[in-house]
Amino acid sequence: MMRFRYPAFWIPALGGLICDRLSKIWVVTEFQLYQSWPIWPQVFHFTYVRNSGAAFSLFSGGSSWLRWLSFLVCFGLAIWAWFGPRMTRSEQLGYGFIFAGAFGNGLDRFYDGSVIDFLDFRLILFPVFNIADVLINLGVACLIISFLRPLWTRPRSSKPPLS
Repeated sequence: MMRFRYPAFWIPALGGLICDRLSKIWVVTEFQLYQSWPIWPQVFHFTYVRNSGAAFSLFSGGSSWLRWLSFLVCFGLAIWAWFGPRMTRSEQLGYGFIFAGAFGNGLDRFYDGSVIDFLDFRLILFPVFNIADVLINLGVACLIISFLRPLWTRPRSSKPPLS
């Protein structure tokens, strides 16, 4: 029987992708484009918008290369998870979350040429975003923690510093 390699990569990758897809299906079926539902008025709303670019609407319009970039990132991460070197749990989580976010937004780009966004934090005037964007940021945070953890846990010298 083949052992499932790196479940801490694949479980967040698949779970995150499912959450992203279900949330976007809900938004498309329940909202009209640009419709907004205040959850906490002037603080947090669900607002259905489409973004043809990347984060913060960079590269809006004419961004068909972004769909291929999403595909390449996902393909590279899947290969890394199957054949790459040993990963810590936080690295697995980080890459899994990034895979889910890239795949979720990539599917939007392939299907319709734009990404479905709906999480609207108005208190800080932040651009509208989606679950996939949250997953990518969680993944980056996990990778930063993975990088910094050895710095936090390395043994400290008992010798006094040189003057």
